Amino acid sequence: MNEVAIEHGDGRRFAIHPIWLRERCQDPQSIDLHTGQRLHDPSDLDLDLKLLAVSESTPGRLHVRFSDGHEAQFDAGEILAEAALAPGEFEVPPLTLWNGALTNLPRARWRPDPADAELAAWLGEFLSYGFIVFSGVPAEAGHVLEVAARFGFTRATNFGALFDVRSVPDAIDLAYTPVKLDPHTDNPYRSPVPGVQLLHCLANETTGGLSTLVDGFSVAEALRAKDPEAFGILTATPVRFRYRDRDTELVSSAPPIELDVGGRVRAIHFSPRLDYVPLLPPEELAAYYRARRVFDHLLREPEFEIRFLLDRGDLVMFDNVRLLHGRTGFNPAEGLRHLQGCYIDIDGPRSLYRVLRRRVAGQTRADT
Repeated sequence: MNEVAIEHGDGRRFAIHPIWLRERCQDPQSIDLHTGQRLHDPSDLDLDLKLLAVSESTPGRLHVRFSDGHEAQFDAGEILAEAALAPGEFEVPPLTLWNGALTNLPRARWRPDPADAELAAWLGEFLSYGFIVFSGVPAEAGHVLEVAARFGFTRATNFGALFDVRSVPDAIDLAYTPVKLDPHTDNPYRSPVPGVQLLHCLANETTGGLSTLVDGFSVAEALRAKDPEAFGILTATPVRFRYRDRDTELVSSAPPIELDVGGRVRAIHFSPRLDYVPLLPPEELAAYYRARRVFDHLLREPEFEIRFLLDRGDLVMFDNVRLLHGRTGFNPAEGLRHLQGCYIDIDGPRSLYRVLRRRVAGQTRADT
């Protein structure tokens, strides 16, 4: 036998390319066993590389001899797992798309020293739903940074490593006023956009100021089904986002709905206060404005929005490129509404989740 092939459940079958297999060799001649990094550049492999022989040394264990003289062992299960996974799916729970009917919000009681299994469960909820609400976080200034450090590295911006969300005179952002905020993603004018936002309530003495969240991926998929033309326009039209104040001027461009190479929704970039579409031909702009209107109105539909009160000691952590957030208006004369926030990057929670899953699985095997 001189072929390794993948068979799908529908009967389709295709051979694995020899170079694909060769660059995944895990022996000491191919990789550094400590770092897991290759010891050779796979671009230097012979483009005509072939499999000279394939045999099953033990059940599920393949011995492969390549035409360049290299021999290696492969686990059949690992080959299947590697072939099945797309970028970003490695040991991360599948997304649970949701709408305004979501009533059982992912919640947890905060503890600064959770066991691995508990922390993995928190992260599983966060990565699946795109957010989690913690209660019992000490209502102390700056404590949001301690929570953030449990999940990743703080991403400082021109607003600082820590920022206060409260109504102030001469505000440099509408977030620092009492007005209603429609669903939006933060910092679309940055490259890269901060992946995760944490907001910690230190005080909420008003009757308004409810926090709102919308699953942008769910709305994008609804748009894809309802109006494919509008969906296509919003995935193909780069929009310029701009922020400026006395000391800062940030500009970046991205489509409102960003897709990955497989055509799946990868990110939402949407902030109607800050977006500027290029000067396209009038008919193209007319089509874009119609598409944006349909998408924006869907985002503001009660069908897709959840509202909840962040009370003193509550903290919400959410995916800033999947979820859109906002708030209802409030009257600062009723009392103080004061949140503190910070950003981390999404690869922090994803990495920690994979490490914890591996660690918990190892503990389980050791116990048995």
